[in-house]
Amino acid sequence: MGMTASEKVDNMEEIALYALHVDDDPSLNPWTFRTWLYVYSLLTFHCLGLSCFSSVLATIYQFKPQGIVLSATFLCVISYVLAMVMDYIPKKGFIGRWFNPHPFNHKEHAAILIMSSTAAHSAMAAEVIAVQRLWYTKIPNAAVCIFLIFSSQVLGYGIAGLMRKIIVYPTKFFYPANLPIMSLLETLHRKKKGETKPQLKIFYWAFALIFVWEVVPEYMMPILTGVNIFCLAKRNSMVFTNIFGGANGNEGLGFLSLCFDFQYIGSSALYLPLKTQFNTLIGYILNLAVFLGIFYGNIWRARDFPFLSQLLFSPASNSSGYITFNQTAVLDANGRLDEGLLTAEGGAPYMAATFAAYVLTQNMAITATFTHLILYNWDDLHSAFSFMSFGSLKNIAKPSFWMFWKATEPTEEDISEMDPHYRLMLRYKDAPDWWYGLVFLVSGIVGLICIYEADSGMSWWAFIIAIFLASILILFTGAQAGLTGFSLPVQPIIQMIGAYLEPGNPLTNMYFTLFGYNTVGQGLLLLRDLKLGQYAKLSPRCTFTMQMVGTLVGSVLNYIITLTITQNQREILLSIEGTHIWSGAGLQSFNTQAITWGGLAKQMYSWGSTYQWVPLGLVIGFFAPLPAYFLHRLFPKLGLNHLNMSIICWHIGWLVTGINSAIISFFLVAFWSQHYLRRYKPEWFLKFNYVLCAGLDGGTQVVVFIMTFVFFGASGKAIPFPDYWGNNVEGNIDYCMVDPANG
Repeated sequence: MGMTASEKVDNMEEIALYALHVDDDPSLNPWTFRTWLYVYSLLTFHCLGLSCFSSVLATIYQFKPQGIVLSATFLCVISYVLAMVMDYIPKKGFIGRWFNPHPFNHKEHAAILIMSSTAAHSAMAAEVIAVQRLWYTKIPNAAVCIFLIFSSQVLGYGIAGLMRKIIVYPTKFFYPANLPIMSLLETLHRKKKGETKPQLKIFYWAFALIFVWEVVPEYMMPILTGVNIFCLAKRNSMVFTNIFGGANGNEGLGFLSLCFDFQYIGSSALYLPLKTQFNTLIGYILNLAVFLGIFYGNIWRARDFPFLSQLLFSPASNSSGYITFNQTAVLDANGRLDEGLLTAEGGAPYMAATFAAYVLTQNMAITATFTHLILYNWDDLHSAFSFMSFGSLKNIAKPSFWMFWKATEPTEEDISEMDPHYRLMLRYKDAPDWWYGLVFLVSGIVGLICIYEADSGMSWWAFIIAIFLASILILFTGAQAGLTGFSLPVQPIIQMIGAYLEPGNPLTNMYFTLFGYNTVGQGLLLLRDLKLGQYAKLSPRCTFTMQMVGTLVGSVLNYIITLTITQNQREILLSIEGTHIWSGAGLQSFNTQAITWGGLAKQMYSWGSTYQWVPLGLVIGFFAPLPAYFLHRLFPKLGLNHLNMSIICWHIGWLVTGINSAIISFFLVAFWSQHYLRRYKPEWFLKFNYVLCAGLDGGTQVVVFIMTFVFFGASGKAIPFPDYWGNNVEGNIDYCMVDPANG
């Protein structure tokens, strides 16, 4: 007897078995000429060209006032449109055999998507190179830069690839962000069979309606980004601004605001599991209490600095006026901290108290992840440490251990316990472990050479420690992302450890962060794409190839674009204001963080200093999940095992920056999707929820991308909308009071 729809959606990890088709057509070939090349305009590239396009744009947006992230949904839609143009090419003769061998299939589409989305992530190494070119005298040569970018991008692939059997292949690691994009692929490529006509209709309607609607809140009527009756009722109170304002960046907490701009609500409200949303809500409520308590309790001199800010401030600042800390004035000619110059500047700088609280809770979240997964998911992770057992060490001496070219067949018991999606993948050759091991080894050696050739000041032993930390963090944060959809940012702990290992050198801290933090991010991208390939039934070797080629293309273009812009726009990038076309704000922020951690960690975070509790958050986080765990063991019916202290702790600092007016709307959409639809409309949920998500996300991304060039100045000239009550140009767009001390 089959399961009912309600039973199918009760367990989130099972949804991938019912929301997606569990079948495969091995005759579909992703290795076509048109996957790699495509005639567009006169001659351009399709897969490689889309990778070039996404890589170039991702790098350019690092130097723009407006930032856009090219989502997988956007790339999926644009690649499908380009493929449909190909239908007009003759299907017979020499041209037809190369460019139109058969109808465009979902495996070709998945391969293109993986390659282009890989290239669409701008390399963190490009930021390091840009900062070094702008603020430091020693600049690496072109070869070192390109090899540095490529090695830092693929190092995480090697580590994560060796962990794929643990945190990719099992059913429970389903990487929720893949469900909308996979639903879209199925909808686009099954329509000719008549199986997905209703889903396709939902997708087109959602895409079209949000495409038209987003012009209103994004351009014509920005007040719809944050409608708050408290801001409208009382426009002369900074207390109201701090609590209720949130439609502008760093304005306030946006409490009880309603947002009608889907760009800020985000598609994650539709696909993140209900447990993740629940823990996020708890963190949000605590975030409101903690931020307001710290600020109005004047902890860390909070009232002397802005409520929300990411800058450093001089100790001479007060509530009447904020003085930005002159970070370059405390460094010597070699870029190292000069304590005499620091004393002359008045001593160590201050942060906004809410930003300090954010760093503290991030540290708690990172270590809480370890404890939570060990307590609740040890059976899923313990095999990752099985190599340390005595039996495993004995196996190393056996010749069979080294014969990696001899594949071992899975037993019938192994097959019966496999994820049904993965079971269909057994007909394809896996990318062997030694491929990933070779990637790890080569990229590690190249990276080690590069840190010395680039005069980073980083020691070989620090490089090894950074890689070791990244390996541990990939395992735990990868498991967290696969189970909950929540990707934990680990940059603070990496920067902190790097600061104490090799203090006083901001440049060294940047390189330590590059190989420690960026490696984790790249590893998580590989894990997600390997799961996408599993859902799409794309052969593992094809997925591996697309990842590597996309990264190689992106590395070269990242460097070329970075070099061009830093040479031609140097003065603008170094200025505080920038222009409406170019801005160095992102690079300045990255450089500031490096100076804070790399140069001032001792003065700001050591015991007895102002922010001594910030690094202790790492210790507190280890113990944070224990009370709920022990209470769950005593009272299992209370459901306390659903509390994830890692997610809760991170969201206690959630509202530290950005547009905060969308939070209530985010939870309303999440409740409608993950509670109401799943519980009361399970058939509709399984059939349409993720297609709707893809349509809304794709339409939003496309129209925002277009408006960035047409209206917002990315093409050279901005076209502002006239000032009226729905577009408050002079102040905050939700009409809350502007902080007079910022003037």
